[in-house]
Amino acid sequence: MKKYWSEFRQFAVKGNVVDLAVAVIIGGAFGKIVSSFVNDIVMPLVGVILGGVDLTGFKWVIAKEVLDESGAQIQSEVAVNIGMFLQNIVDFLIIALAIFIMIKIITKTKEKIKKKEEEKQEQEPELSEEQKLLTEIRDILKNK
Repeated sequence: MKKYWSEFRQFAVKGNVVDLAVAVIIGGAFGKIVSSFVNDIVMPLVGVILGGVDLTGFKWVIAKEVLDESGAQIQSEVAVNIGMFLQNIVDFLIIALAIFIMIKIITKTKEKIKKKEEEKQEQEPELSEEQKLLTEIRDILKNK
């Protein structure tokens, strides 16, 4: 059992798993922010532009609610919630756009770093074996 536990710990503390966990947590928080942005800012503005219509309440009623004489509900309303569907589409589009922009920025940054490293390597003269060994010894002594 200890063997499995140690293997699991090694797996769990690897950089990729920790990075993934952080990404999921940040993604969840980002999703809430985008949902609030769409619900509280975008959709009300779209509703005002369309003449004061609340799009989240927009639905196509297939079967109306049935009540008895006392007003108690016998059968629930059956409806297609088009407004909520549109709101979720706007949520998705904003999140997809934000992720696209982040990936583009990260890709460009990586390309710049790679290009700088290549330029740096081209500028540095090739060290002889003796120089490499002395550099390693220097670095080891510096770290102690």
